[in-house]
Amino acid sequence: MGFLYSERANWAKIFIVTVCATFVFTSVAQLLPEDEVQVLRRISSGLQYNYLNISQSSCIDATPFNNTFVSSDIGSNVTCDCSFNNNTLCHVTHMRLRGLNMTGSLPVEFADLTYLLELDVGRNYLSGSIPTAFGQLRVVVLSLIGNRLTGTIPEEIADITTLEEFVADNNLLEGNLPANLGNLRNLRRLLLSANNFNGTIPVTYANLRNLTDFRIDGSRISGRIPDFIGNWTGLERLDMQGTSLEGPIPETISQLRNLTFLRISDLNVSTMNFPNLEGMSDMTQLILRNCSIIGPIPVYLGDLNELRTLDLSFNMLNGQIPSSLQRLTSINRMFLSHNSLTGEIPGWILGSRDYIDLSYNNFTQSGAQGCQFPNVNLVASQSSSTSNSVPWCVQPDLPCPRNNNRHTLYINCGGASVNFDGNEYDENASDQGPAHFESNDRWAYSSTGIFMGDDGRRFVARNDSPMVSTGGDEIYQTARLSASSLKFYGLCLRRGSYRVRLHFAEIMFSNDTTFRSVGRRMFDVAIQGEVVLTDFNIANEANGTGIGIFRDFNVLVNGSTLEIHLYWTGKGTTAIPQRGIYGPLISAIAVTPNFDVSTGLSVGAIIGIVISSFVVVLLILLLLWWKGCFGGRDLEDKELRALELQTGYYSLRQIKAATNNFDNSNKIGEGGFGSVYKGVLSDGTVIAVKQLSAKSKQGNREFVNEIGMISALQHPNLVKLFGCCIEGNQLLLIYEYLENNCLARALFGRPEQRLNLDWPTRNKICIGIAKGLAYLHEESRLKIVHRDIKATNVLLDKDLNAKISDFGLAKLDEEENTHISTRIAGTIGYMAPEYAMRGYLTDKADVYSFGIVALEIVSGKSNTNYRPKEEFVYLLDWAYVLAEQGNLLELVDPILGSNYSKKEAMRMLNLSLLCANPSPTLRPSMSSVVSMLEGKIPVQAPVVKRDGAMNVEDMRFRAIEVLSQDSQTRVSNISKDSREQVSMDGPWIDSSVSLSSTRDETKDHSSSSRLLPDLYNVNLD
Repeated sequence: MGFLYSERANWAKIFIVTVCATFVFTSVAQLLPEDEVQVLRRISSGLQYNYLNISQSSCIDATPFNNTFVSSDIGSNVTCDCSFNNNTLCHVTHMRLRGLNMTGSLPVEFADLTYLLELDVGRNYLSGSIPTAFGQLRVVVLSLIGNRLTGTIPEEIADITTLEEFVADNNLLEGNLPANLGNLRNLRRLLLSANNFNGTIPVTYANLRNLTDFRIDGSRISGRIPDFIGNWTGLERLDMQGTSLEGPIPETISQLRNLTFLRISDLNVSTMNFPNLEGMSDMTQLILRNCSIIGPIPVYLGDLNELRTLDLSFNMLNGQIPSSLQRLTSINRMFLSHNSLTGEIPGWILGSRDYIDLSYNNFTQSGAQGCQFPNVNLVASQSSSTSNSVPWCVQPDLPCPRNNNRHTLYINCGGASVNFDGNEYDENASDQGPAHFESNDRWAYSSTGIFMGDDGRRFVARNDSPMVSTGGDEIYQTARLSASSLKFYGLCLRRGSYRVRLHFAEIMFSNDTTFRSVGRRMFDVAIQGEVVLTDFNIANEANGTGIGIFRDFNVLVNGSTLEIHLYWTGKGTTAIPQRGIYGPLISAIAVTPNFDVSTGLSVGAIIGIVISSFVVVLLILLLLWWKGCFGGRDLEDKELRALELQTGYYSLRQIKAATNNFDNSNKIGEGGFGSVYKGVLSDGTVIAVKQLSAKSKQGNREFVNEIGMISALQHPNLVKLFGCCIEGNQLLLIYEYLENNCLARALFGRPEQRLNLDWPTRNKICIGIAKGLAYLHEESRLKIVHRDIKATNVLLDKDLNAKISDFGLAKLDEEENTHISTRIAGTIGYMAPEYAMRGYLTDKADVYSFGIVALEIVSGKSNTNYRPKEEFVYLLDWAYVLAEQGNLLELVDPILGSNYSKKEAMRMLNLSLLCANPSPTLRPSMSSVVSMLEGKIPVQAPVVKRDGAMNVEDMRFRAIEVLSQDSQTRVSNISKDSREQVSMDGPWIDSSVSLSSTRDETKDHSSSSRLLPDLYNVNLD
């Protein structure tokens, strides 16, 4: 019986008895011990695999273990070592049971095979968890690749001190990576890709100095790429595609001189410089895709003589293509698309027969007369030009070279022309793909990328299995694929609104209980540059493979070109059922107009009708406005003009349809100024509708003020305002909907409503809040102080990114605009003392509030509700005591256990105290806070002093006392009203109180105490 890994010299010493050697060299029967036979039988039963012929003589039978049916390319076998007890006793040393479609679970009895050196059960259909008893194994190789294993990696795996290879990729494992795996000093290969792991890469992995192969693709691993990867000096392969890791790539990567494969993509980083890879002469594949890399392409890349694949697409690279790349004689794939490269496209590239993609750049001259040369993709590669000699397809946005007269589009992606539902779907059967552009007079497509692990993988798929009929099977028999990026373009379309229908069917995975069914394809879809599908999994959406589904989207074509972009972000499996099966897949596309195309009126007649109608409608609207029907005559024209509204407008009919006429089941928030509802627009967009009262002129004016401010603010860490509705007495704001509600609920809501926020997520949330405030204070054209930063005003999207909400309390930080909002307003426990006591407002008031929120994020406790001892007023007071004692880490949320970075926690806690300094002049700016949180500059240690005078005189405590006394009755009333309005399981009600200065209150307290409610309010009782 042959041994699969013959190259391992340390195992070659094992005496493997073959059938011939048994009969020639021994006259004594070589038998397995009976107890080992029984163990093997229990293993066979647990695996639900009954083809093993197990007996004491299995090691010497002519058909050992009856495994001759296994194909040689899979290489499954069971191997014995019969050198024991003077060559009379055998023990099983290697079990390779790959690709046998076993459907059971992992038997704990494997741990009883004390002589086992290799256990490989990859590419089966095994489910359940990894037994903790596996810690008793003394294997050198443990391979579980390509199954349906769930749960966490047992910490007991770290007890296998002999382990050199742990391969567990392409499963459903979850949880944090065990820190004690870092104790496996002999570990050479650690493959964990395509699982559901979260948390960070444990610092103990710095001890894995013998690693040659480390892969964590397609998981939710987060945090910074650790500096300690520089310890892995023998590393040959590093895969980090499609994770939640943050950049930049550490400088220590320059120490990995033995790298041959480097694959990193989709990093969370604003910008980063190109990592130093100089001198890595063995590099064959270099993939740094979508890593926000800026600057020029390094000249030294031309010295990487072994380089075959170079993918630097979807970055921000600029400058010219260095001539040194011409020296890469081994290269056959180069992807530089979606950058900002300039200059002239080198002639050696245009004449190359290698696959090269230069699409979507800013080259000033190409000398090309088309977009494909012959394997070089040049679509949209040139900066704007007015020259008629420049081909249309190399220009930005692919302008129509003729009249815009088309309004429909049908494509059978990857297949021949077919009639479906009364429409003829065009053929799209070309198998080109690595760097390809193809067009006709109706549509075009562009494909980028090569399937890693299978250079010969086709770019069209054909279904060989029966479809689960859902109607229209003919368009689901084929599909177009791409390894990275696939774009379809509708050309020369009329301007207007269209319905885009995308058809999908997963036809490359099976729908049975074999390993061919355990693959997971995930990709994103954007239309006209806006993401409409994220981590889209066809099989999950269709509830199975071989089932056709479609998704509809309403889009607006303002120019003449419609762009549909499908792209892979590194997630999902990549080697099931074979290597290279991943990336976007689409079956068909149908584009139809939402406007009437049947009119026969001339252009002049249409223009005349439109102008006449507009004049009539305008006169009617002016008359209604004059009569006060719109409730808006009190708004001064100069005030409206000054606000420069930049939002969309929605009709009341649209909003009523989206919220089911403001049905109570859709209510997700309640506040003094109105309710918040969840809604779904006709195009499928989920929204949050803030419904305001319009009882007073002041309310209307404040409503418009908020629109004016928010419409000018666009940042990833601010809640996005989609638009507004002003109709009759209805004042509505339409926001993006945030799936995970607010930070207060996630941290200290009711137990069933809290989220399990690991340390990297908390750190990310804190940085996100800081970046949002830095934008408001320093980066936006309107310098804005929020005035009510608190945990309920920080919302969380589906990826737990922080977004600041409720700009209703914002005060424009410009002297000439201070009339917009002048009242003292805020929330007890978050207000800066100088603002609460004296009305002194600067952006440092927000810095103080941020410090409080940061304390809450680290501790998981509410600043106003947590009192560890009677003598402490609130969380900040307790933090100062612990800091004075040198025990600040006691504040860290005990839920985290030891799974957090002490360095980052101390940084955040010290920064919290620095931000919450009683003196506003000693608080840092928010841009400095961001730099400190990201570790770019050190955190100045806060001054910790709690003497007797401070206990009595500190403005913080006097402010709390005054505000508490002033609002005691109000708090009680609001809490009582809140309990009466909403059930325990209903919408959340804010238990905190926003206060107004008594000198500026109006009779209508609901509109004067705060401009707008929290978007999703929270009752923390």
